[in-house]
Amino acid sequence: MSPTPAIRPLLVALTLVGSLVPGVVLGPDAPVSPPEAGAVTGPVRVPGPDPDSLRRTWSWPVSPRPAVLAAFVAPRSTYGAGHRGIDLAAKQGQQVQAVDEGVVSHVGVIAGRGTVSITHASGLRSTYEPVRGAVSTGARVSAGQLIGTVAGRSHCGGACLHLGALVGSAYLDPRPLLGGGPVILLPLAVGS
Repeated sequence: MSPTPAIRPLLVALTLVGSLVPGVVLGPDAPVSPPEAGAVTGPVRVPGPDPDSLRRTWSWPVSPRPAVLAAFVAPRSTYGAGHRGIDLAAKQGQQVQAVDEGVVSHVGVIAGRGTVSITHASGLRSTYEPVRGAVSTGARVSAGQLIGTVAGRSHCGGACLHLGALVGSAYLDPRPLLGGGPVILLPLAVGS
């Protein structure tokens, strides 16, 4: 069954937005009608930076390097369930630093939590919560610069810092962007 002409633009928009979300692949079963003559088919290239080219370009926002308490879980739809960032072990009052240089695009409270967002030259935006901001919107910051302190309630059940990464309105997994030592694979013990 094909959607009505009034619904078709909404479904196409949702398909395009859905294609921005890592891990979401809309196949031939997607609820959109076949393309009209002359329409572009195939994968849609999202404008913006290639996340693979940005691997290990961000520094850790808290020091010493924290444990990752909760991993990124891509939402299956724009407003669907998921974990749109990673949770890092942190203490109340702990200093939070910018992961990369950029311009502070937001300092304020969202859903009762203090938040800071920074737009970077790469086109990515980093988000931090719960944070009491020590910077102002429009300020230029350098990588490692103090932007605030962990403050207020978190969704972790204890103190943590939620770090998000966005390109446009699509969330990315920030973990590959963070620096760290090389991955070393060790052999399995045989016969132990």
